[in-house]
Amino acid sequence: MISINIGELLKHRAYISPNVEGYIGRKRYSFFDMNERANRFSHLLQEKGIQKGDRIALFAKNNEDFITAFFGAAKQGVITVPINWRLQTDEIVYILSNAAPSLLIYDECFKEKIADVLKRHRIETIVSGTETFAESLANFPTDEPKMQSKDDDTILIMYTSGTTGKPKGAMITHTNLFAASIGMSHVIDWWFGDRFLSVAPFFHIGGFAPIITNLHNGSTAVLMEDFDPVEVWQVIEKEKITTMMTVPVMLQYMLKVYDKVKTDYRSIRNITCGASPVPETIIRAFDNMGISVQQVYGITEYTGAVSFWKKIMDETKIRSMGKTVFHGNIKIVDPDTKKTLGPNEIGEIVLSGPQVFKGYWQNEAETKKVLIDGEYYSGDLGKIDEDGFIYVIDRLKDMIISGGENIYASEVENAIRTLSGVIDVAVVGIPHEKWGEVPKAFVVKAENASIDEEDIINACREKLASFKVVKAVQFVDELPRNAAGKVLKHVLKTTYEKV
Repeated sequence: MISINIGELLKHRAYISPNVEGYIGRKRYSFFDMNERANRFSHLLQEKGIQKGDRIALFAKNNEDFITAFFGAAKQGVITVPINWRLQTDEIVYILSNAAPSLLIYDECFKEKIADVLKRHRIETIVSGTETFAESLANFPTDEPKMQSKDDDTILIMYTSGTTGKPKGAMITHTNLFAASIGMSHVIDWWFGDRFLSVAPFFHIGGFAPIITNLHNGSTAVLMEDFDPVEVWQVIEKEKITTMMTVPVMLQYMLKVYDKVKTDYRSIRNITCGASPVPETIIRAFDNMGISVQQVYGITEYTGAVSFWKKIMDETKIRSMGKTVFHGNIKIVDPDTKKTLGPNEIGEIVLSGPQVFKGYWQNEAETKKVLIDGEYYSGDLGKIDEDGFIYVIDRLKDMIISGGENIYASEVENAIRTLSGVIDVAVVGIPHEKWGEVPKAFVVKAENASIDEEDIINACREKLASFKVVKAVQFVDELPRNAAGKVLKHVLKTTYEKV
């Protein structure tokens, strides 16, 4: 049986395509260059006595030092822990305490934030993104280290977005990453010679998983440290970008600014978008520009992509999440009985296949809740239609039960989105003395929109049963979201004013 070390993939790509531009960051690197750089870092870890199973934490943006550290660590069997650099000190300290890494590598631009962290958590550090870091790497040899881990050994701990509380460290293996790469590249259009704009942050699985797929396919990764919609269009023109990964809010801003920049985007073939459902209006707007939007349903615990929808599958299924990735398996079960349900029946989405994660780091109790007989119980509600297309209805925890009736927040949100002037909306259940809970809408409206609470309620009445109609509306400047673009509904329930 073939053994997989995810770091060794870089070695193989460097052998096959040594002179191909692999990574464009602060500088340009061929696959050969990057493999040598990763080897140097691997030897650096050896010198520090960091061994198989130990952890290193990366507090870095999408740059070559992140790539170097991850692949260098992977070859050694050292586990990488990417940390969301948008987190506050308390949250960073929690992850460092939980994962207990031996080394923290951080970009120079974060030195003030890390200084605060180091007052509360002692750890050896290396500052990346500097000439000093590059010079220190140059002192180490470029020969291949002995591969120390493989297959089902953990190689990545990706902390979940924490939409419902403290983040949990999802343990992801060599096999998981390899399988996820195959699953993506055999379903969507992503090929050798592509030029991939890597703008979704690496600390999120949607940004990280493409690192492996680009390597697997022999695609060039153009690394972008911060999202700026104007700059994205400019980079697309300059670097002849052919494909990229985004979240819906990125696409929204890109559309908003395009008329100001009017760059040449003819190189770009498609854009993959996920983290939350992509509004149909956005998909069609990009389609009118000749750019296909490939909608992805992804989960950290499934090492990224679960399913994809693209126009060629069936344009009439535009509101679906398409079909599962290659060698991925999905079923819908009754949340209470765990019985498998039939076509178009709504239940919990359960996933299986080589992409299913290993479990939560040092959290057996939470692991047992979601991993049963090798299957991952996602906590998402959905259905599969008679043609095998997947529809994600809502989070199980976000379902509102009012007077014994089930209300899917997403259904109410979709009804409100049809109202002109609504930019963004989230619906949550709030306590009610008679009905237990009732739906409340938090709405972001356009600057000059004249819509009011009654307009929102009437939009619901026109499209929904009476028990699903929101009982209160609160207009807000923006919805609280995590780095992946997901709405933090627990924040809406606890922070914002009640009726």
